[in-house]
Amino acid sequence: MRDLVYTGFMSLDGVLDSPGGGPGEDHRSGGWVVKDIEFVPEAFSLKGEELAETTALMFGRRSYETFAPLWRESADHAVYKDLPKYVVSSSLSEDALVDGWGPTTILRSTDDVTALKKSEGGAVFIHGSAELARRLADASLIDRYHLLVFPVLLGAGKGLFSDADRDKQVLRLRDSAAYANGIVKLIYDVVD
Repeated sequence: MRDLVYTGFMSLDGVLDSPGGGPGEDHRSGGWVVKDIEFVPEAFSLKGEELAETTALMFGRRSYETFAPLWRESADHAVYKDLPKYVVSSSLSEDALVDGWGPTTILRSTDDVTALKKSEGGAVFIHGSAELARRLADASLIDRYHLLVFPVLLGAGKGLFSDADRDKQVLRLRDSAAYANGIVKLIYDVVD
């Protein structure tokens, strides 16, 4: 069984929207990861640690359309280039996939994600993709959360967790760290 891991930057009030503020990130507070917060390299060490475990990437359609053309050309994301990628979308067409960014498979449903989790292989990391993360969490398909929580309150934007009326889900803290700039790393396993 493959683990499905959500990894992301989150404001203290739970907003994932527009952390980098680049193209396609039109949130009024876009760029909050790099604005007003001192850069402390060790606060981002989680991203490097994840690389050793990542065997595939997963995106929702909008995040894929934003990340694929940028990350394909980015030296910072070169290690992702040849990894298998999965895009969960009922509307993305095969001819809309970005060439030159490794093998990409479109998954059309939550059932397809469940089948992927049952396949052989290592951890699949979800980047961005707030709507997808909420849908998969509501279907109890996410196994772990890797979060960097930033000391900002944004007040509006896409959140990681839905407000669906569902049973309580317990998380177990696997790792945590606090950094001098106020960022907190939280890694939680979802308890079955």
